[in-house]
Amino acid sequence: MNYKSIENFSQWSEEEKNHFTVNVIKGLVIDGVRKANSGHPGGPMSLADFSYILYSEFLTFDPNNPDAESRDRVVLSVGHTCMLLYVILYLSDILDMEDLKSFRQIDSRTPGHPEIETPGVDANAGPLGQGVGMGVGMAVAETMLQRDNKHYTYILAGDGDLQEPIALGAASLAGHWNLSRLIMFYDKNDIQIAGETNRCDSTDYVQLFQSMNWNVQEIDGHDHNEIRNAIKKAKESDKPSIIIGNTTIAKGSHSMENKSESHGAPFSPEEIVMTKKNLGLPEDENFYCPDVVKKYFQRNFDKKIPSDCDIADLDIQNKLSKMPNIDFGNEIIATRKAFGMTLDEMAQHIPEIVGGSADLDGSNCTTNFANTYGDFSSSNPDGRNIAFGVREFPMGAILNGISLHGGLIPFGGTFLVFSDYVKSAIRLSAIQKLHVLYEFTHDSIFVGEDGPTHQPVEHIMSLRLIPGLMVFRPADAVETQFCFEAIMKNNTNPSAILLTRQKLPLSNLDNESIKNGVKKGAYTIINHENPDAIIFTTGSELSLTLSIVASLEEKIKVVNMPCWELFEKQSKDYKKEILSHNCKKRISIEAGTTTGWEKFVGKDGLTVGINEFGHSAPGKDVAHKLDFTKEAIAYKIKEYLK
Repeated sequence: MNYKSIENFSQWSEEEKNHFTVNVIKGLVIDGVRKANSGHPGGPMSLADFSYILYSEFLTFDPNNPDAESRDRVVLSVGHTCMLLYVILYLSDILDMEDLKSFRQIDSRTPGHPEIETPGVDANAGPLGQGVGMGVGMAVAETMLQRDNKHYTYILAGDGDLQEPIALGAASLAGHWNLSRLIMFYDKNDIQIAGETNRCDSTDYVQLFQSMNWNVQEIDGHDHNEIRNAIKKAKESDKPSIIIGNTTIAKGSHSMENKSESHGAPFSPEEIVMTKKNLGLPEDENFYCPDVVKKYFQRNFDKKIPSDCDIADLDIQNKLSKMPNIDFGNEIIATRKAFGMTLDEMAQHIPEIVGGSADLDGSNCTTNFANTYGDFSSSNPDGRNIAFGVREFPMGAILNGISLHGGLIPFGGTFLVFSDYVKSAIRLSAIQKLHVLYEFTHDSIFVGEDGPTHQPVEHIMSLRLIPGLMVFRPADAVETQFCFEAIMKNNTNPSAILLTRQKLPLSNLDNESIKNGVKKGAYTIINHENPDAIIFTTGSELSLTLSIVASLEEKIKVVNMPCWELFEKQSKDYKKEILSHNCKKRISIEAGTTTGWEKFVGKDGLTVGINEFGHSAPGKDVAHKLDFTKEAIAYKIKEYLK
């Protein structure tokens, strides 16, 4: 059947209608990519059959309310195939034809990789493999919330996704947790940008996923009956399911099938004409989609539209107002321990807090949280602690998925030096403006004996470079609590809190002053009307700075900066008050790389920090070796002030 007999569409067999609808989808894909002169036509054509069956026959969602909480979720992990998703959303009346025609153009609703600002898109994707982790996180949240109706998370993945270790790390956890509401389709077309996958991969994915406790099915990814049966069996399984669909890239094209050239470039005009002829589409018409095809695609929508059950407003502000200030006593205490104490208190008042550490419970001070609330598992879905194991990157992606699902506030902890492993997930947290908390402990050379591999140097500044990430570095226990509070209140940004291994003294300021200072990101600790110099500092270096200033004769203003990003949001008048631009002698002190502090001290300022790797020795000895002691820094300041 082809477009010439479309007026008899109602008389076609179901199989004919289905295959023609898939061909119309493919035609819209290749036209959209061609018009943009950019994009990926081959992958959408291999993935089209499964996506069509999923959305038109199985997926529970409401086109009139695509963000309804009581819906199935779809993560297009193989994000470069997004033109297929946009066509599906067009057929669902979520997007319109102009959206398809503005693919990859500025301010369009159809960007080059999926973005959650587009209605019907459940996760930003593109960096391969991360969609698998986010899908796992969504399934975790769905299980934790234990709603009456079963909703599923579907992941659409490709060869490149499973080659990224992040995907297998997350999949291992999904199998361990028996996430039975998770179904992944692996579009196994065996082609990637550089050629056939057998150049770099000979993994037996059937055995691999079976070993990770997944229900595994292998099918012809273009056979609609096999697709239907596989989805039905997956929904009946008590394990996460992977459907391995053996497919052909650029399926149905004139001459591009099984060619890597079809992966990432538009078809030539000649290829498009011949491909449309193959597919039974009008060769001289672009963006062809008759109304009968669109209506047929929507034939089951009324049966599957959910009755919504919106997740309740978490009302964090009200819950925090009932939480008392924590009594840390007068003891010298590491900020990581203060975080653990604050977490325990927060968790009592905000039951939506869930998360855990990447096998560093004791070091991150999340052990008590784990013991109190139990590990999340298939036998304990009420467990609020997530035992990630040594999987920092999967942890970050799973946290993103939990946040995207809604209804919970996730956190994950590890050493600051390992933030490198999770950085790509943090970036997606920031792009998607997710309410995720990253706890990073052991934040400087004062880690000590573990040596330079475990002593973060460049990491503080590298996190501050991520747009939209709020980076908190509290100076003592009390400030740690108020940083945590600020993080809980901010549901439009991810946050990282950087904490010490070494013990720090409490400041002499009252709680209200510290709380208000944290809200503004920076505040004055010691002030003078006409200071001889101003020192900007943060975190563990505040107490060091105060001891240095006490040994100097000059009038030194001291500014503590627990969160640069919050400070940048303040009024011009407040920033002017804090920065004291009339003071020409300007100094920064922080136990990390100095690049970046110039924005506060200027090109002629003194930046005191650590611009080399550390050493294996007790922290005090490392500081002495690197000239980062009270005496050494005081000497540098005196020389600078001369």
